[in-house]
Amino acid sequence: MTFAAQGPNEKTKGVAVSFASAGLFSSVRKSLRPILGLLVATTVAIAGSTAAAQAQSKKAAIVIDASTGKTLYSSSADSPRYPASLTKMMTLYLTFEAMSAGRISKDTRVVFSKYASSRPPTKLGVRPGGSITVEQAILGLVTKSANDAATALGELLGGSESNFAKMMTAKARKLGMSSTTFRNASGLPDPGQKTTARDMAILGMSLREHYPKYYSYFSTRSFAFGKSRMPNHNKLLGRVQGVDGIKTGYTRASGFNLVSSVKVGDRKIVAVVMGGASGRSRDAEMERLIAAYMPKASSRGSNPLIAARTIEPQAPIVASVASPLHAKNVPAPEARPEQVIETAYARPLARPADPIADAVAKAEAPTPKVEVDQVKTASVTPSAAPKSGWVIQVGSVGSEAEARALLDKTSDKAAQLLASAEPFTERFEKGGTTYIRARFGGFSNQATATKTCAALKKRSISCYAVQQ
Repeated sequence: MTFAAQGPNEKTKGVAVSFASAGLFSSVRKSLRPILGLLVATTVAIAGSTAAAQAQSKKAAIVIDASTGKTLYSSSADSPRYPASLTKMMTLYLTFEAMSAGRISKDTRVVFSKYASSRPPTKLGVRPGGSITVEQAILGLVTKSANDAATALGELLGGSESNFAKMMTAKARKLGMSSTTFRNASGLPDPGQKTTARDMAILGMSLREHYPKYYSYFSTRSFAFGKSRMPNHNKLLGRVQGVDGIKTGYTRASGFNLVSSVKVGDRKIVAVVMGGASGRSRDAEMERLIAAYMPKASSRGSNPLIAARTIEPQAPIVASVASPLHAKNVPAPEARPEQVIETAYARPLARPADPIADAVAKAEAPTPKVEVDQVKTASVTPSAAPKSGWVIQVGSVGSEAEARALLDKTSDKAAQLLASAEPFTERFEKGGTTYIRARFGGFSNQATATKTCAALKKRSISCYAVQQ
């Protein structure tokens, strides 16, 4: 008896079917192999082209002659991009502004909140409640690009990081950075935090021109903190002639970013590269741009300067920082007036409506600018100051009109607190430059003045009490 005489049972039928199926599938696989290969190749090609397109869409660059404001090179310079850690340039700008005005010093302690300490790397690793000096925080930002230090500085200067971000955006508008909105102090990913290569160039030039006293921080090659030494992320320092800063940045969404300030002889440029595929390729692109366009920069600066000197009111600081309550000679702003970039050369990008940014810009619109020449020829006689007693200072500005406007604004915001106080202005000179203090007098003792100032700070009014 054989299987053939009996016919296939269920078991042998399954075996037969299996062999038949196997033979069929093998035949089908062989016939489809060229098609499958083509599909795989096509898929890989599409994925590769998509990745390349995404990488290309991040790229943007600009080179500006820092003596004339002329754009020497531009590629997608007005297209929206994520700033990443280039954000810290504005955090440092506002820090330098506060130092210049005497509201903080390099030795002021920066306390780390639980929130600041929890920021993801890179970071210094300061524990909640711990503190470092302002100078250490600055060095932590320019070398290691420390996110925790940036947040802590933002909380010091703004009371909270969210409020500080509004201050950053408002300052960006005043500098002419019309396409930039900040959401945090560090540049950590946030879909609402946008900028352009042109705006970052404006900020880079502003840092150099407005705060030359502090700009040298950007050329720091390394920073010793605790038992660690942190090298600067900017690999072009010391490698490319004339490069003296400014800042690197990277997130997955932004790609590799870099702003460079370069000065060789009488020529100077600011260049921005955004969206690099790697740090090395970004640096190579920056070197190429510097080599190509530095020789084309003006050596005379005969065209209108990009930075026209103007004087602005003191920017607010809502955080309670150490004040010289017992000092009669309070720190005065440095002699050099703050400058504001004139952006006739900037071509703002038509951006989609941003209700939050627009509200900030409207609420904190810049006050009318007063040219330096006007300040020099002003002959307004300040009101008489009280001969003695405790006073509260709310600002130190460049003209009598600005001081009066600051006093009026403060009175409107805190009418009840200052109902019995006497507003007055006081003129003083430092380094050959005249400044006007905006003050409120009539406080009988230190305790009353200090308590009133503390209440003003809760209303986001910068101030300190001092004995007249």
